[in-house]
Amino acid sequence: MTLAEDRAWMERAIDLSRKCPPAEGAFSVGAIIVSADGEELAHGYSRETDAHVHAEESALAKLPVDDPRLTGATIYSTLEPCSERRSRPVTCTQLILRSPIRRVAIAWREPSLLVADCVGVETLRGAGVEVLELPDLADAARAVNAHLLK
Repeated sequence: MTLAEDRAWMERAIDLSRKCPPAEGAFSVGAIIVSADGEELAHGYSRETDAHVHAEESALAKLPVDDPRLTGATIYSTLEPCSERRSRPVTCTQLILRSPIRRVAIAWREPSLLVADCVGVETLRGAGVEVLELPDLADAARAVNAHLLK
């Protein structure tokens, strides 16, 4: 993927995050899984299917974990994948590591608002996953979460 393609996919993920029903105590996040050849495989957003589902979790649930297209795919998430959560036993970071996806792009690192020290990026990188940060799109991802950042 070129940087321009990465940015376009992240902008689409930010658009998806706007579909999230706002919730106190939960970020609004969009995620898209894109194959190595640029095909959208799945997308999801926070609270898409239930009150606790995260964006990455929702997108990953739409594909079999052994889908061969996941090898070489990128998951674009508007917020750093969670490394800790109360609502489910498996974090988004763990879900990504259980998949063949080895490239993650984020717009914004999780602030210490709900979790004191999110280590999603560090955990992914430590496991050999490439993490691309697009901080110039962080303001757009944050804007969707203005209800939390008062």
